[in-house]
Amino acid sequence: MLPSSSDLTYFLEIAQLGNLTHAASRLGVSQPSLSLAMQRLETSVGVSLFIRSRQGVKLTKAGEKLLGETRRLLGFWEELKAEVVGSMNDVKGHFQLGIHPSVAIYSLPLFLPQLLKLHSELEIVLVHDLSRHITSRVLTLELDFGIVVNPLPHADLVMKPLTKDIVTLWKSKQLKNPDVLICDPSLTQSQKILEKLKSHGHGFARVIETSNLEVIAELTESGAGIGLMPKRVAHARNPDLIQVKDAPVRRDEVYLIYRVENKKVRVIQTLSETIQSGFRDG
Repeated sequence: MLPSSSDLTYFLEIAQLGNLTHAASRLGVSQPSLSLAMQRLETSVGVSLFIRSRQGVKLTKAGEKLLGETRRLLGFWEELKAEVVGSMNDVKGHFQLGIHPSVAIYSLPLFLPQLLKLHSELEIVLVHDLSRHITSRVLTLELDFGIVVNPLPHADLVMKPLTKDIVTLWKSKQLKNPDVLICDPSLTQSQKILEKLKSHGHGFARVIETSNLEVIAELTESGAGIGLMPKRVAHARNPDLIQVKDAPVRRDEVYLIYRVENKKVRVIQTLSETIQSGFRDG
């Protein structure tokens, strides 16, 4: 069994003072607790470490050997702790940010240029996926951060609201095919809107399906049909795209998410604050 750091610290104090009573007083523990700790340490090492007498305690040869190694080990441990704390307080290192590619197009320019300019030793890897998959990967520690749409609350996640959006139908002034719908039917928002359109008797003669929202925006701008997509995606492509009157609307909320264990780590907080500030100012 490995000795605890507290037992080694107690051993070092006793070795330096040569007296259990004085060591217990300086350490703020009872003498019986200190004696028990040294018994544990001797059991762990497998040999006697002290010669006990009325005058106090004296180290055996094994105790002298352990004293030198303990000083070295505790010194190394303090250096390691300082390095770990320093790495968490300096805004540098390698971080993975999960974000849907369509969300990335309108959101990354709001904060990433400034973030990289301020912190030259910071490395950001972008991972693109659906929001629900990104949320799962943040929870399983595969990703450090996520910028996601409509995440479900979770006890292990910190969730910072960034912005709101709407999903609805859009058209171009050059619309050539008003009977054509262009959409990604795999998205939950699209499914809800398609259900409303169907229940109200509104249908399209033809549907073009694509999993790429930028393609929807591109085709909508060209007049190929009416596009079903978020407002931010539509206006990132062309601010002049027109919201279709009386079309169903789904409301989105975009969040920054990360694990609760990181909420007090300075580098995580700096990244979080910079991202939130970028959205506020943008």
